[in-house]
Amino acid sequence: MPNNDKDCLSCINSRKSVFYSISKEEKEILRAKHVCFLYRKGEIIFHQGQEPKGLICLVKGKVKVFSKGINDKEQIIRMVKPIGLIGYRAVFAHEKHRGTAVVLEDSTVVSIDKESLFNTLRMNGELGLKFAQLISKELGFSNQRTISLTQKHIRARIAESLLFLKDIYGFEKDNKTLNVYLTREEIASLSNMNTSNAIRTLSSFSKDNIIKIEGRKIVLIDLLELDMISNSGQ
Repeated sequence: MPNNDKDCLSCINSRKSVFYSISKEEKEILRAKHVCFLYRKGEIIFHQGQEPKGLICLVKGKVKVFSKGINDKEQIIRMVKPIGLIGYRAVFAHEKHRGTAVVLEDSTVVSIDKESLFNTLRMNGELGLKFAQLISKELGFSNQRTISLTQKHIRARIAESLLFLKDIYGFEKDNKTLNVYLTREEIASLSNMNTSNAIRTLSSFSKDNIIKIEGRKIVLIDLLELDMISNSGQ
């Protein structure tokens, strides 16, 4: 549903935004045709195979992006936090989305009109360079994740995923509990394994006092051990 929250302008004005340093005139071009939406937990922002309607920016909340492969198996390919951009590859490639974006909790997003974006890029070469850097970093990270998810053993993949979630979303106030709640299926999808293997590995980590499980909450007790397991690949 549309939302008029003034915080939506943070996608343009926030210091975290790729648009932060552009001119006032260029910001006005983007503001003129941006739309702010509120999505409830579990709702879909865009589907795999859908034409991109605009550049999506996450203002508040958490989003996962997954692709369906063989036998419709879901693989989580991105986890997004504010102020993160979503679906920009499809926008710049003039292609359909290759993943589906789902909100993990009530979230606010902004859609920036494609033509307004392209017009701003034509006027501002520095902004184009920032997007090139953003895409390059994302490509490098994706390449590294591909290696990890295909070469590491199950325990190392789960350890890496838990550390990845910590790096993206951080902890709750206790500085131990991950500030994101995923189902076992989602953790398995993020780690490129079936759900039963994910459950067994999480249980093993819990018995070894590396983590503590409280429903969907996961408390990271021994970060050093998780890091060692992840780096060992075993």
